[in-house]
Amino acid sequence: MKLDRMIGILAILLQQEKVTAPYLAERFEVSRRTINRDVEALCMAGIPLVTERGTGGGIRVMEGYKIDRTLLSTSDMQAILAGLRSLDSVSGTNRYAQLMEKLSAGTSKILTADQHILIDLASWHKTSLPLKIELIHDGIGSGRMVSFTYHSPKGETIRTVEPYALLFHWSSWYVWSWCRMRQAMRLFKLERMTGLTLGETFKKRSVPLPDLSPEKVFPPALQVKVKIDPAHKWRLIEEYSPEHFSVRPDGSLLFCGGFTDKAAVINWVASFGAGAEILEPDELREDMLAFAEGIREKYRGKISVGSET
Repeated sequence: MKLDRMIGILAILLQQEKVTAPYLAERFEVSRRTINRDVEALCMAGIPLVTERGTGGGIRVMEGYKIDRTLLSTSDMQAILAGLRSLDSVSGTNRYAQLMEKLSAGTSKILTADQHILIDLASWHKTSLPLKIELIHDGIGSGRMVSFTYHSPKGETIRTVEPYALLFHWSSWYVWSWCRMRQAMRLFKLERMTGLTLGETFKKRSVPLPDLSPEKVFPPALQVKVKIDPAHKWRLIEEYSPEHFSVRPDGSLLFCGGFTDKAAVINWVASFGAGAEILEPDELREDMLAFAEGIREKYRGKISVGSET
């Protein structure tokens, strides 16, 4: 914590003309003696600080020292604040906003300025997700394994992983970890994890950062052409952007894109109801028909008729 405190002290000194040792002691909840030692350490590190005793005295940076009196510009601090507030939206606390207040000590205008960038990372899992994030974050920091039940389209499995990073991507939270079952690095979606527990410690590996490009994570193994009703144009723009479809002479939309497998295509097309039709490849049309027939059979004869009164 000493390094964090010294950085905080330097940030204050660079943004204020002069501060007193009691002020810094109260600010960082330490003794005046500790503050004096920190000031000496900063001087030894090459930062020329001047201590003036008596009425009106205090600690300041030596006049004429060639250094910008702000570590970051106001716009820089505002951008950082927006990011920190987004983390608070997940945790449900003010932890990161309080951290920002410490970093921007003496420049309250940064915290009260117009908030033109707002980021809310909260989700429907607002009760369970913060607990998972905290537990995994603890596991990363303490080097402890995390065990959980993972729910995926292929079924449920019990996994034990070595966690290395928490990621927010594709509108969801993931943990980048070494999976003991697969003996490889894997991304696990937090919303699909239940029963999380911390386990024994592990020796950390030298791991690469994940390649999160869509081509790597969702390799397009199947190319399709789908005719879509123009009423769903907004969905294509939102999900894929205008570059992935064209307008046909009859006004319908022609979508061309890649999917990882047949199930992904069928489920996506089915979500449009009668507003989408697979054009290519032909075998997928047959699969789509079988899918629709399966639904039809499930509901055949099961539609109840209200009793007469």
